[in-house]
Amino acid sequence: MLELLRKFRIPLMAAFLLLVALLLYSANLRNREHTTLFERSILQLTLPLHHLLATMTGGVSGWWEDYVWLVGARQENQRLLAETRQLRGELDRMQEVRLANERLRRLLEFKETLALPTLPAQVISEDASSWFRTVAIDKGSREGLREGMPVVVAEGAVGRIIRVTPHQARVLLITDASSAVAALVQESRARGVCRGQGDQLVLDFALRREEIAVGDRIVTSGTGGVFPKGLVLGSVAAVTREEYGLFQSVQVAPAVDFSRLEEVLVLLTEVQK
Repeated sequence: MLELLRKFRIPLMAAFLLLVALLLYSANLRNREHTTLFERSILQLTLPLHHLLATMTGGVSGWWEDYVWLVGARQENQRLLAETRQLRGELDRMQEVRLANERLRRLLEFKETLALPTLPAQVISEDASSWFRTVAIDKGSREGLREGMPVVVAEGAVGRIIRVTPHQARVLLITDASSAVAALVQESRARGVCRGQGDQLVLDFALRREEIAVGDRIVTSGTGGVFPKGLVLGSVAAVTREEYGLFQSVQVAPAVDFSRLEEVLVLLTEVQK
């Protein structure tokens, strides 16, 4: 093909120039009011070429307009995506503020029911090990906190402070194995000691003769020297009474979701030495 074009390049070039000349000439004739027979023949001869050029020009023009529109649409799409991301971020922040306000409102309502002075604090970290159940709060000795002070939320007792620095304090959760809280069954007033068992609690030393049922609420008895009376610890999840023995086995589901602690109240009680 290239060899053929190279061989006939001069006649082809001459034909192309002649065609261009005819087109330019015919285009000039279109503006005239009167034409001769020869000029009309030229116009008739070049009419299909003019239609072809008009079609090609229209196609190229349409493609270019579509391309420009697509570029504009892409830029508009990117702008809208950026605005959507920004609005979604603002919506998430507003949702977070709303949830925080709801938690603080419940904590404030609970605070008003307490007769003791309190100090609100934020949970800033939790013990990642499986050996201890503790959290750190953002208040310390400079705010008046002391070891042994109880920590609570609206749902119930959280734990007690076991270590204090000037700006932070470490709280031992009631679910820790070393934690023991003097407790009683709210319905029957049966007494016992609530101990931590990982994510659950167990009520020890509940006499076998006491009537304890699943769903009964367990509250602090106020006799342990740390927590005031009446704070909710949890509800009875299971009761086992053997045929013999002095005590019954009572499993307790904690009232507080310790995996979602964020804001707490420290009860500013007098710590017993």
